[in-house]
Amino acid sequence: MDLSEIIPHIEVLIFASEKPLTSLDIVELINNSFGFLEERISLDQVESAVEGIREKYNSEFYPFEVRESGGGWQFLTKKDFHKTIAQLNGDKFLKRLSNAALETLAIIAYKQPITKGEIEAIRGVNSDYSIQKLLEKELILISGRNEQMPGKPLVYATSKTFMDYFGINNTADLPKIKEVLAEQLIEGTIIKPEDFTDQPIANVIINEETIEGDVSVIEVNEEGELIIKKEEDSDNSVEENNPE
Repeated sequence: MDLSEIIPHIEVLIFASEKPLTSLDIVELINNSFGFLEERISLDQVESAVEGIREKYNSEFYPFEVRESGGGWQFLTKKDFHKTIAQLNGDKFLKRLSNAALETLAIIAYKQPITKGEIEAIRGVNSDYSIQKLLEKELILISGRNEQMPGKPLVYATSKTFMDYFGINNTADLPKIKEVLAEQLIEGTIIKPEDFTDQPIANVIINEETIEGDVSVIEVNEEGELIIKKEEDSDNSVEENNPE
């Protein structure tokens, strides 16, 4: 079968499916649909067809697109139409996770699989309510028990709904912690003697004296002028601080 004949069938499968469809899902469904064909559809053909569908709906003409999200392919509206869709869905659409729930979800996403005790050790507060809410929203799931810990506590991980909710295909798509922290780093300002004069510090002349090498004897007075500490001043300072 020619790719042009396959594409409409793939489109309708993705559109009608209640859950994201992987390329392998599509291969199986298409082959089941056209079981009478001698030549079965291959994964490469489906992936080529899906790529063509994506290019088609990336056009500005369409308000929706085909994206790999939540572990498979879906038809999703483009972000430019968020406010319009929000009018249709009302408060339910606009409902947000609390800061506590987001904090708990972030810990689970980056540390999974993880126990409730480990989550609370990181947060420093009880997390029962946040975990319960995340379970209710199906953003996380119980993936098993930690057999190595006393009491074999439950361990939590993110779900496919989580990936769908945040528009990613797997946890590898999450921003790296280094990248997030890099944006918050602020470099300290290094102040040098040169910052207080237009002249090169190695050749600055004060009271007809030239300083070379060691600049530890240079000070800045209240008027912002560079001055050289006299040796006797340094000696007097030492004597005052260390009287016999």
